[in-house]
Amino acid sequence: MSAVRETTDAGFKSDVLESEVPVLLDFWAPWCGPCKAIAPILEEVATEYEGKVVISKLNVEENPEVTAQYGVMGIPTLLLFKDGNVEGTKVGPLNKSQMIAFIEGSL
Repeated sequence: MSAVRETTDAGFKSDVLESEVPVLLDFWAPWCGPCKAIAPILEEVATEYEGKVVISKLNVEENPEVTAQYGVMGIPTLLLFKDGNVEGTKVGPLNKSQMIAFIEGSL
């Protein structure tokens, strides 16, 4: 079972904006090479930060509303939400140490 959750336009409010813990949201698509490259890193980070941060993915092709709402133009785009607000943004692939630094710096 994956430690990374999936969200949709319909579930975004409850899954992300109303989350009790911060949410790192990965905007991705199945054809995106860099998105595939960071997927195992997201799994590792989701396991290590369980209970502290939720890692969630949103497929940009299937969920155009949230993608447009946050002005996502390139993928992967990572947004860190805390208490319903965007606390940090990264566009492009990150290695594990960069991802952890991004999360820690935004919490």
